[in-house]
Amino acid sequence: MNVIETSLPGVLILEPKVFGDERGFFLESYNKQALAKVGIAGEFVQDNHSRSVRNALRGLHYQIRQPQGKLVRVIQGEVFDVAVDIRRSSSNFGRWVGTNLSAETKSVVWIPPGFAHGFLVLSDVAEFLYKTTDYWAPEHERCISWNDPDIAINWPLQDEPMLSAKDKQGLALKKAELYP
Repeated sequence: MNVIETSLPGVLILEPKVFGDERGFFLESYNKQALAKVGIAGEFVQDNHSRSVRNALRGLHYQIRQPQGKLVRVIQGEVFDVAVDIRRSSSNFGRWVGTNLSAETKSVVWIPPGFAHGFLVLSDVAEFLYKTTDYWAPEHERCISWNDPDIAINWPLQDEPMLSAKDKQGLALKKAELYP
């Protein structure tokens, strides 16, 4: 596995070894020992799978209690994936990093606890898989506005994004409940 550090310490892009021939391909999508060697030693407790259409924007989500580390990848289509550091004590507080994830490249992103996460679907359809280090706890789930000017994410939008009712209610970073 090739590990690429991003501009936000702790957020990693992982490129798995892909073995292909005329029959198709094989890759190891999860290996606890290999991840521990690159500093991802958390226990994963839940797998999630979403399907979204072009221009759907999900995020920016996090849990204020039971924070989740997320190991994310796309198995169909393409998304622009974003992590935002929302730890007040961090020297990178409020900074974001984004990368394209696709079924074609098969890259994976590690988003540690303490970061908000979101993605925008760039293809007609995208299927998104992610493992989490803690269980979903709706009572602790929070959402920061996807278009907060203080974060200023450069989303590759062609039109207005499709948002859930929850995401339309996202708070500004200045008003959100955040990590210490």
